[in-house]
Amino acid sequence: MYTFNSRIRYSECDSHARLTLAALMNYFQDSSTFQAETLGVGGLYMVENNLVWVLSSWQIVVNRYPVLCEEVEIGTLPYAFKGCFGYRNFFMKTVEGEMLAQANSLWTLLNLKEQTMAHPPERMKEAYVLDERLPMEYADRKIAVPGEGVRREPFLVRKHHLDTNNHVNNVQFVDMAMESLPADFAIWQLRAEYKMQAHLGDELIPYVVSSDDRCIISLQSPEGKPYAVVEFTGKP
Repeated sequence: MYTFNSRIRYSECDSHARLTLAALMNYFQDSSTFQAETLGVGGLYMVENNLVWVLSSWQIVVNRYPVLCEEVEIGTLPYAFKGCFGYRNFFMKTVEGEMLAQANSLWTLLNLKEQTMAHPPERMKEAYVLDERLPMEYADRKIAVPGEGVRREPFLVRKHHLDTNNHVNNVQFVDMAMESLPADFAIWQLRAEYKMQAHLGDELIPYVVSSDDRCIISLQSPEGKPYAVVEFTGKP
């Protein structure tokens, strides 16, 4: 397990001075990056070995969004390697121990030179000490989209959407999908399934299927192929 402490910044808050979902996801993403760098299997190691971890799915459950200046602890733990896949939990809690949010994620290891899926090298498996997975209600990583949905205004991929892998970052997909939510929709759970990489200049068209407490957004290419499917569930 890897943890670090932080304090909620003004730049990470919404209009109600609460941490945004995107900022929470960035904290989780940063924690896994910090762990990889600390263990010597971070960016330089991955480049030298032509490897990259690509996020396949998220499940994030939020109990409470922390507020401006609140002190928090962020943590992550890998709990399984299965073939080309890595499974990882995340959490954020207060320094007093209140669990604010928990997450499950599935990652796929790719060989960039061969453009194929890859098994983790022994060096990587030795570096990560696997933990017991967090106690939470685990949802299916596959998201079924009922019906075609309502078409919304498309997004054009800009430079600020890209990460170090030169494709749209997973958080940016979620931010795009959130534009289709009602203004008063309080997100309790997020599920995201990533199907295809998006690059600079690509057009992403949201198709929305919604009910009182759930909204599913499929971000598709003009040809109808989904880049990502994101499901938001409201506070129960």
